[in-house]
Amino acid sequence: MATYIVGDLHGCFKEFQLLLDKVKYDPTQDELFLTGDLVARGEDSLSCLRFVKDPANNAKTVLGNHDLHLLSTLLGIKKVKPNDKVDAIFEAKDRADLQNWLRNQPLVIQHPTHKFLLTHAGISPEWDLPTTLACAKEAEQILQREDYANYLAQMYENHPERWHSDLQGIERWRYIINVFTRMRFCYTDKRLDFLCKSPIEEAPKELVPWFELDNPLFSNTDILFGHWASLMGKCSRPNIYALDTGCAWGSYLTMIRWEDKQIFTQMRLK
Repeated sequence: MATYIVGDLHGCFKEFQLLLDKVKYDPTQDELFLTGDLVARGEDSLSCLRFVKDPANNAKTVLGNHDLHLLSTLLGIKKVKPNDKVDAIFEAKDRADLQNWLRNQPLVIQHPTHKFLLTHAGISPEWDLPTTLACAKEAEQILQREDYANYLAQMYENHPERWHSDLQGIERWRYIINVFTRMRFCYTDKRLDFLCKSPIEEAPKELVPWFELDNPLFSNTDILFGHWASLMGKCSRPNIYALDTGCAWGSYLTMIRWEDKQIFTQMRLK
């Protein structure tokens, strides 16, 4: 049995299947995890959703910002961006089932045996492990409520920047969602920044990647994430793994086999 973790699919279903073929993935024996952002930009987001949703494929995913944005567009909160190429999802007969399944996916997964943490964007530099897991569960429960659309409608803001345990309501929920699905850079005092999307070497000097800040969790726990394609798999901490390598933008899809840390890649098809 092997445990495989794959970076952001972004609708690149053919490349995903080729990657699974390379390792001879066997869903009856192996485990498969994904870093979220199953949809948008690639050619076949619908097939990506259906594959991960199907229990026969033994796949698990966390939610990414593009997955949440898809939910917002399905609910009519936001307009679809043409370059997201998700029209087939809107026209699908199983649209409602896919929508309901997607909003019930977790924001973080802790592997029961290997104990690694999997999330889309990262983990707050102000959280320890119990806080991380509790905050994820709290936000997940909101997404699973009947009135979850009210929260999604208030999701698109960049504040609050700092974590406080006494945060309440939409401010608390938004901080949690932003950390797990949007975070890249932080200020050295651990405030979140959402304006800079530059490569690390071009970022303002007062900003640092979230994983370079001082947090014992970042040193003693294995963490896997996606979201940040410009990292191209490079991370300054040996126990933190960046798996989004920009397949949908013409680069390649990345998979890691956890047991021996071997990396497998599949170039974007032309």
